Amino acid sequence: MAAGEPHYERLEFLGDAVLDLAIADLLMRRLPHAKEGTLSKERASIVNGRTLALKALEIGLGGKLRLGKGEEKNGGRDKISILAASFEAVIGAIYSDGGLKPAQRVVEALFVTDIGGPTAERDYKTELQELSYRRFRTQPIYELLAARGPDHAKRFTTRISIAGRELGIGEGASKKQSEQAAAQAALNQIELERQ
Repeated sequence: MAAGEPHYERLEFLGDAVLDLAIADLLMRRLPHAKEGTLSKERASIVNGRTLALKALEIGLGGKLRLGKGEEKNGGRDKISILAASFEAVIGAIYSDGGLKPAQRVVEALFVTDIGGPTAERDYKTELQELSYRRFRTQPIYELLAARGPDHAKRFTTRISIAGRELGIGEGASKKQSEQAAAQAALNQIELERQ
């Protein structure tokens, strides 16, 4: 890198701040009656490594990265931390180039569907399915392990595996809730392994 060229880490730092502001502004407009705690939780569920990595993949950023040989060999194009940092750097670059308005327009276009209101839940199963296909070229397998308790208070336990490897177990008041919990556990496990 030649002297004077902007380093991606500086753009990443800037992009992180721009994302926080743009998402906060979007939440304030989309959820006009939500309290501060709800807004903070919603922003945290959107501005996190996994979501930013998914957005990076959505716009084809992984294929455009310039990586060192070692990182290329170790699957850097699919690493959550690298994809998220690259996404933040792109937002930082848009801000540097055109200011806040263009950066906000891009953020809004990419994230507006992620905001469903205070009761919106993340769809961990869909996230995991997309990630699983990209990374492992296969789909997750859900296995109901148990359904315990009386009909009015049943608890379901589901195990999830990908490519023959168990990645998480989840529990919930319905089969669907237990699958979502298992998918969330699997996503957390994959994220830990990729950092």
